[in-house]
Amino acid sequence: MPDLPPETLDLLIIGGGINGVGIARDASGRDLRVALCEMGDLAGATSSSSSKLIHGGLRYLEHFEFRLVREALAEREVLLKIAPHTVRPMRFIIPHVPALRPAWMVRLGLFLYDHLSRRVTLPDSQSLDLTAGVWGADFKPGLRRGFAYSDCWVDDARLVVLNARDAADRGARVLTRTRFKSATPSGSTWRVVLEDTLDGGHTEIQARVLVNATGPWLTRTLEAVPGAEQRHRIRLVKGSHIVVPRLYPGDHALILQNDDQRVVFVIPFEDDYSLIGTTDVVVGDEPGLAAISNDEVDYLCRAVNRYLTKESTADDVVWSFAGVRPLFDDGASKASEVSRDYALELDRHDGRPPLLSIYGGKLTTYRKLAERALDMLTPVFPSMGPPWTAEGALPGGTLPEGGVDALVEQLRDGYPALDRELLRQLARRHGSLATEVLAGTRQGAGTGQHFGADLYAFEVDYFVRKEWALTAEDVLWRRTKSGLRLDGAAANALAAYLQQDATRRG
Repeated sequence: MPDLPPETLDLLIIGGGINGVGIARDASGRDLRVALCEMGDLAGATSSSSSKLIHGGLRYLEHFEFRLVREALAEREVLLKIAPHTVRPMRFIIPHVPALRPAWMVRLGLFLYDHLSRRVTLPDSQSLDLTAGVWGADFKPGLRRGFAYSDCWVDDARLVVLNARDAADRGARVLTRTRFKSATPSGSTWRVVLEDTLDGGHTEIQARVLVNATGPWLTRTLEAVPGAEQRHRIRLVKGSHIVVPRLYPGDHALILQNDDQRVVFVIPFEDDYSLIGTTDVVVGDEPGLAAISNDEVDYLCRAVNRYLTKESTADDVVWSFAGVRPLFDDGASKASEVSRDYALELDRHDGRPPLLSIYGGKLTTYRKLAERALDMLTPVFPSMGPPWTAEGALPGGTLPEGGVDALVEQLRDGYPALDRELLRQLARRHGSLATEVLAGTRQGAGTGQHFGADLYAFEVDYFVRKEWALTAEDVLWRRTKSGLRLDGAAANALAAYLQQDATRRG
């Protein structure tokens, strides 16, 4: 069990997904004493299983969620500014099918999308003639009209890790593989029991406020706090994705209308692949067991094959993943219609210490959610600092003029012996911190063991030392996506390397 500070914490945050690390980062920057515990790896569940988008949610307009869309559109600009290495603009193409949604409805939605919030970086939407130019080249005959608009792509798991890294740099204790077991009131504080999931050891700490940011495990966490109230319900909805070899050239994504009134995204992914998703399937109370079904794979392939000349089948799937969204239950009859908005509940009844629970939310609005959570805690911490995260770059987010491409050229000047593609991947993953990652190679240590593709021991060591990576899965699927290109033998070699490293450190 890692050592914990003997003094009472201001906040103990339970859950290492995007909402938990976002609150930890914001609170640490306001001079609060913070710890975060996560039973597995950072972003080990929902927050690494998204569609990898920072977006306003065009389809949410159909359900009149104007507040949520406005906030999310504003947050696109903030995240582009503070994390330009892991958030980047992307153009989306909508081929129009009159039988599904009339053109006037799509145009109205795009007009609102353009004007609900001030845009600085992203261009206006536009109408397209799919029979001319490059936009319609990969669609099946008969699709003549379309629309284009802009949103952003993000590496979701890395966004989580970067927030955790910033929180730790500001004094927070980030405790992965540490399960929350129970909390009981002790005067004005909580007495909390934590369990090390690796060795089974237990420890106790004191905290003035608990934050329940466990997502799909929200109800179970509250059950471990005697007397805790749950005034809202959550609905657990599984969203599944598949990855196939690249379906079309170009850097644009597609948003395809399906005949069940849902939409399916096709997104360029890791240069050589296309990411297709998502589904909406209500699941039971075992979120850790979520997996994509054969029916979902078929559903996603059918949705894409309706539009594209290059068709996909289950045999083309090189990777798939499923995540459970803990949606704030607004009583909608269909899973696809449940709000993606969030709610915050502060429980202080019977004079007990505060317990703040997070219901719902989406990747795009995590930073604003964190601000609102701390606003609710102002009466508890009246002397904490003001909001700051809208202006504070995430680690690696201070790029030279010209962005990631300019950074790659700087790295080539400094490390001429290294392959350009390796430097490009390092710049995309780490931004300006790539020089920190590469420091050991310049000091004579070299790149170390090559596991395949663009993954070397020097970067793996950095993931372990600075980003809480422990297992091969942590490295291959959350710190990177190298798992797409490494075979079983390479994955086993990485696992053996990490085990040897753990033995040396132990």
